[in-house]
Amino acid sequence: MSHDSMNRAPLVLLYLNVLVIATCGLVYELLAGTLASYLLGDTVTQFSLVIGIYLSAMGAGAWLSRLVVGQVARCFVEIELGVALLGGFSAPILFATFAWASLFQPVLYGLVFAIGVLVGLELPLLMRLLREQLDFEDLVSRVLTFDYIGALLASLLFPMFLVPRLGLIRTSLLCGLLNAAVALWGTYLLRPLLPRRVLPGLRGRACLVLGMLCIALLKADRMTELAEEGVLGDPIVHAETTAFQRIVLTRNSRGFQLYLNGHLQFNSVDEYRYHEALVHPPLSAAMTPRRVLVLGGGDGLALREILRYPSIEAVTLVDIDPGMTTLAERFPPLLELSQAALRDPRVTVVNNDAFVWTGRSGGGGGPFDAAIIDFPDPGSFAIGKLYTRRFYRMLREHLAPGALVSVQCTSPLVAPQTFWCIVSTMESAGFHVRPYHAAVPTFGEWGFALASMEPVPQQIRISPEVVSALRFLNDDVLNGLFSLPPDLNRIKTEINQLNNQAIVRYYDQEWNAWR
Repeated sequence: MSHDSMNRAPLVLLYLNVLVIATCGLVYELLAGTLASYLLGDTVTQFSLVIGIYLSAMGAGAWLSRLVVGQVARCFVEIELGVALLGGFSAPILFATFAWASLFQPVLYGLVFAIGVLVGLELPLLMRLLREQLDFEDLVSRVLTFDYIGALLASLLFPMFLVPRLGLIRTSLLCGLLNAAVALWGTYLLRPLLPRRVLPGLRGRACLVLGMLCIALLKADRMTELAEEGVLGDPIVHAETTAFQRIVLTRNSRGFQLYLNGHLQFNSVDEYRYHEALVHPPLSAAMTPRRVLVLGGGDGLALREILRYPSIEAVTLVDIDPGMTTLAERFPPLLELSQAALRDPRVTVVNNDAFVWTGRSGGGGGPFDAAIIDFPDPGSFAIGKLYTRRFYRMLREHLAPGALVSVQCTSPLVAPQTFWCIVSTMESAGFHVRPYHAAVPTFGEWGFALASMEPVPQQIRISPEVVSALRFLNDDVLNGLFSLPPDLNRIKTEINQLNNQAIVRYYDQEWNAWR
């Protein structure tokens, strides 16, 4: 290697290696946190634990770097290969071990700690390799600058490109390839510092790791399918990652199931119980509803129930994910189940964040005679904001006088604090609220709330032309839903507000205790 090339090598190593180390290291951390919350729930706790373990492990790695006395260049390349293997295969390993519940968390936290230690070792070793080429002040400032730039790149690329475009498994494998490529290149850039006898072995191992990761990347779709089938338990008939979520449809001998980010949304066998209970109390109480608002419900199943009413003139559906609404329009089993509701000319689909949309005065299609709120459970702050007093106050501006609102409120038996927090929060926003429940075999006891700015009717009758098409509800069954047994009695909770998101805390605690 020429003298000029030797002078350029440290700068090349600095800019490239620090960026790759910081970017891929943070991506591995984000992947672990995402997978932990995806598979275990409890987003706040899982991300907090992963971040804490990773940062402490980096500190341990930095401390251990002092024990590396000789052959620093060789150790650096070996550690880079270790990061490539552990980080690259972290997502497939975590998916594969989830089937064994007792193993998953030790493997998760063990992987996070091991990757953190290796990443923590790399930067001190790299700085020792470069200290004779750059002044100390210049060395530290450049390393830290590019370390922070790498962290910024990871935080931008992970949610905007890597996960939506590549998925979780491909993302981890791609970052592993980057680490392995840097290790292989390092055997050339650091050649003067590496003993000749170790070069063939280092390069051979680097090529072997690259080859393993390339093969895994080519098989990533099948690996993802096998991993998700192992987690979800049934064959996958459709899977896609949108900019907002992972959508998976599975099928078994009884029907098909929709999962969003690993959480079951409905089972085609008994979804009619849920959707009839969600839609018909407010629409029947509204007598002759003409304009209806649906928030969430991009699968079109709530729409199917709404469109049974002859008086309906227009329905506005607001769902954040165009991938979901497009799938509901085009995927044959879902299209059949919804009775092509999204294709009805009375339906207007708005792909927007419901919080943003309701915050606009004079939103399109209103004022509405009824609103159906079919959001996912409040397991994260992004969803929790849709259950706040602020949100319900904004919703009021879109409702006609006397309009009825129904909200799905998770299980009042499993998560009573969550359930009553929704009721109390709606009341604090000025609504009169009647809580009710229904048995949905796939989910168990499920809760809902019927609300209005005026006192909610005590007796509700379903119009004859609608009730004849229903499989679950009639007048007696519907009115019986409002009778709560003693084990669902009201309990006192906090009001869910934007600045506290109490409902996310309740939800995580209650469902994790149940699991």
